[in-house]
Amino acid sequence: MTTWPNDELARIENAEELRVVSLRRDGSPGSWRTIWVVRVGDDICVRSVNGPTAAWYRGTRARLQGRIQAGGVDKDVTFVDADPALNDEVDAAYRAKYGHYAANIIKAITGPEANSTTMRLVPRPAESAA
Repeated sequence: MTTWPNDELARIENAEELRVVSLRRDGSPGSWRTIWVVRVGDDICVRSVNGPTAAWYRGTRARLQGRIQAGGVDKDVTFVDADPALNDEVDAAYRAKYGHYAANIIKAITGPEANSTTMRLVPRPAESAA
């Protein structure tokens, strides 16, 4: 799998929000959504505050591919379900980055429903034109 260049990791980590779009089964893009994003080690992680029923999250299940924009980074990605053992680190990263928001919001993004949607964003190589 491809890894993130250090400069892109830093730029995404420092962005307040990330825009994400998933690809539908036919390969066309869905609708862009703005979500929170955290860095855990060399991984970029996201989750759905509304759990697995959120439309944007359900969209990631179709092809496991999409695109993100954050901190000046515009990249094709693969959505990879994170190992549940990573959830404590992801929770800590969300609390550290977004702890200035209301406690109920932080509780939702670090709760069991959101934890069940934790994904790593893995950069995909740019597709070459034929």
